[in-house]
Parts: sequence; structure tokens; C-alpha cells
Amino acid sequence: MRKSAFPVGREAWLTLGLVLVLVATAVAGFYFTRATTLTLAVAPNGGTEPDLLRAYAGELARRKTGVQLRIVDFPGVRESAEALRTGKADLAVVRPDVAMPGNGLTLAILRELAAFAAAPAGSGIGSIPDLAGKRLGMLASRDADRTLLRDLLTRDGLEPLTEAPNGTVPPQAVLLVPLEEADVTAAFGDGRIDAMALVTTPTLPAARRLVGFVRAASEDGTVALVGVPDTAAVLARWPRLQSVTVPAGLFSGNPRLPAEDVATVGSSYRLMARASLSRSVAAEVTQHLFEMRAALAETVPAAEALTYPAYEDTADATTARLPIHPGAIDYYEREQETFIERYESWIYLVAILGGGVCSTIAWLRQRLGRIRRQRIEVATTRLLALRSTARRETDRDRLDAIAAEVDDLAASIARHALNRPTEPRLLGAATVAIEAARSTVRRAATRPDQPAC
Repeated sequence: MRKSAFPVGREAWLTLGLVLVLVATAVAGFYFTRATTLTLAVAPNGGTEPDLLRAYAGELARRKTGVQLRIVDFPGVRESAEALRTGKADLAVVRPDVAMPGNGLTLAILRELAAFAAAPAGSGIGSIPDLAGKRLGMLASRDADRTLLRDLLTRDGLEPLTEAPNGTVPPQAVLLVPLEEADVTAAFGDGRIDAMALVTTPTLPAARRLVGFVRAASEDGTVALVGVPDTAAVLARWPRLQSVTVPAGLFSGNPRLPAEDVATVGSSYRLMARASLSRSVAAEVTQHLFEMRAALAETVPAAEALTYPAYEDTADATTARLPIHPGAIDYYEREQETFIERYESWIYLVAILGGGVCSTIAWLRQRLGRIRRQRIEVATTRLLALRSTARRETDRDRLDAIAAEVDDLAASIARHALNRPTEPRLLGAATVAIEAARSTVRRAATRPDQPAC
């Protein structure tokens, strides 16, 4: 069998190239529009932070935002900080005075804690040194709070004790008495405690309840709040703490409690991100958290305590002892990256590669068109050559072979015209050549000098 003058499938390369471009475009579109899923380590068990962040993750999923969260629970903030440090989490709840991961940068302050003591006004307790020889109640479940209180008491020369020898408290010691919230009133009534220590967010209902218990234990209903006035010196010694002010009248308006602002120190529960998290993603997480605060507060009141870390300028924010993530700063200063800025390098790369691919496709089209034209021209030239040969041929078998080849060339040209675009000029010339070759073969076969069949 003769080989066709037009091999089938030569344009398959062009089709394949177009398909590859479409696939690459679809993959790029999926990559740039898919949601980013981050792992969030939450702690401590029983705290308000896990509930808040679970509600936040649920709201992100409900609104189908570009960032989604996968919650991983840990028993304490030390473990959640370790998960961030080792790369097992992208975000984590961190309490800096307990454990501070070296790769952690702040996105938001979930809750600020203030350390202060509340005592009945008649107890004679008006400052930390006045706690000498006293019994100080504290919530039993807060190990981190106990450590902070020990440090503050030790700084003022007081020795914190967990047991009183012979039932009495030495003059330069303070007995720490762990209590459940429900037992505070009874503890004041039977003399087990003289004051109550709080490491809490003053604006939350729990703080108001505890101060209310102290007020109920006071004979005249007045309460003294004891803070840490020399905060600068304390922060110089423990830089992972922060200055906090309990505003006047926070717990009562008539009479005001406290009567004046109470300066103290405290810690904070922070939402931190690994330093390597992209600025755009960090900004998006921060933005959604603050924009959804009102919706979250409907189910988790602790959302009202959400705030941003204070800083003077960008340099101050990024070089602070508890530095802020650049992405969070972008949100706070309303300088978030646009889509073009975020993917600028990718866009340029795709544009360059796309231009190269389009140029290659155009070249292939031109090349394939030239090849198609050459094939038709070759076939037409061959038909004209067969016509010339037939005019001189006298052998009947050879004329039959010429006629068969003409038919094959005609069939190939017809298939090409059906399957591929063909220039009318070339197709017209080929058609004329076919008719001329067949006419010549017929005349040669009927010449008188041809042998009879």
C-alpha cells in the first residue's frame, strides 16, 4: 500500500499545546482562589480562649472566607506555645509570661489580664506590703496565675507559702489559699482568707463576681483594690508582662470602686502566628477576627475583650519585646496588600511564560500551515508529473498504476480538505491537476497504438 501524502495527526501537537495552556490556567486559578487552611493550637482547657476561637473558626467556615482554621486542643498554654515553636501549628494561643515561642509574632490580644488584690476595707490592706502575715485566696485552677503572684510577692520581700506552720502565718510571709469560686464567700466568713487575689480581665463578669464576694464580706460594703504602682520597675525585671490600668468606677459607680485608677501589671492571652506566615494571610486572619468580633460576642462574651497591641509606630511594633506580625500591622495601619501586590511576581512570571507559550503556538500554527501548503503543492506537482508521464506511456499496466496513484492523491487531498482548513487557491490548483491527470490517462488508454485487453 502506498503511504498517504498527508499523514494523519500532525496538528495534534497544536491541539495538545492549547489543552496544556487551558489546564495550566485552570490549575493557576484553583491555586490562587482556594482557601488557605491554617492549624490553630488553642489552650487552656476550661479557658474562654478555646471557645472564642472555635466560634471564630466556625464563622470563617460559614462565610466561606479565603482562610479556614483547623483547631487543635492543648491542655495548657505552655503546650500550645510549643506547638507553634516546633511548626506543628501556624497559629496558637500564647501567654508570654508562661512560655514565649521564639518564632511567635502577635496578631491580636485575646484577653488582657490584670494582677491585683481585693480586700474588705476594714482589713487594713492597702498595698502589697500590707499582705504580710495575711491569708490570700486565689482560684485553685490557675497554675500560671500562682507563678505570677509568687513573683510579685517575692519582689516586695514577702515569702509565699502554701501551708501555715502551726496554723499561723509568719510576719514576712503570705499564705496562698487555693479556692473554687463558689467557696470565696464562705472562706471570708470563717477566716480562711483575708483578701482575694485576682489575675483576670477586669471587664469580664467573672471579675465583677469575685469583687462582689469581697464586698459582701466587708462590714460596710467597701472594698480596697491593691495593684502594683511601680509598673516600670516590674516590667524592667519581667519584660513579658505588661502595664494595665483598672479604671475608676469599673466595679461600682456609687460609691465608685475603685475610687481612682489602679495601676498594676499583668499578662495577656495572645493569638500569635509563626513568623514565616505570609503577611497577606496574617492580615486576613487579623481582619476577619476584628470584623467578626460583634457576631462572636453574641455567643461568646469574651470576644468583647479582644483588642490590638498598643504601639507607637511600625518600628516600635516590630522591635518590641513582644513583637507584632507585619501582616497584623498592615491591617492596623490599613496598608494591606492588594491582589496585584500579593501575587505580583507570579503575575509577571505567568505573563512572561504566557507570552512565550502564545508565541510558540503562533509559530507552530504558522509552521503547520506551511507544511500543509507544501504537502498540497507536492501532491499537485506530482499530479502534473504523472500527467506528463501518462502522455508518453504506452504500457497498459503502467497506465493503470498511474491512474491508481492519481486516485490515491485525490483521496488524500479530499481527506485533507475535509479535516483541515485549506486555502481555496491551493485546493483549486489541486482539483485542476487531478482532472488533467485523469483526462490524460483516459486518452492514453484509448489511443490506437494501445494493445487490446
